[in-house]
Amino acid sequence: MKSPVVIVAITLTAAILVAASLLIFVGTRKGPGTSTLNAPAPQQRIMHAHLV
Repeated sequence: MKSPVVIVAITLTAAILVAASLLIFVGTRKGPGTSTLNAPAPQQRIMHAHLV
């Protein structure tokens, strides 16, 4: 029987690999220009209040 540390390490490695492959798969399915990872922040106009 393997030690619990080895089992946790193997499980964690497998979970990371599955998550990474899903992210890559979802990222490659989108068409060009639809990614939101590098989208610029929305421009917000700042209303300056002049206190007199």
